[in-house]
Amino acid sequence: MNYEDLLERMAKLEFHQKLLLKMVSHSKDEFYKLIIEKSLSQEEVGRLLEVCEQMSKEMQKQKAEGFVHFLPLYKDFETALEPRLGVMELIDTMLAQGLYVPLMREFKKYTET
Repeated sequence: MNYEDLLERMAKLEFHQKLLLKMVSHSKDEFYKLIIEKSLSQEEVGRLLEVCEQMSKEMQKQKAEGFVHFLPLYKDFETALEPRLGVMELIDTMLAQGLYVPLMREFKKYTET
């Protein structure tokens, strides 16, 4: 293992430690637990949250335009996910933690079919 690999691992551990500290003070941090279980980096989580933010904005835009079905948006979400994450477990943990609730509720409809 080289120096750069060690630095990257240390940064991930520091990030996970920060999340663990947040979990101690909250009871429903299922999303944070998933991040740690899947060993995601801060950058990977940042990209995921950016995708969720973009999808939320797009859904609101589509709703304003009269859309009622969001399957194409869901498919884009599924494709954009980090391969280590299951779409159903991600949606469930984000809902449990209260993150992107309108978006996740809408996407959950497509996992139940």
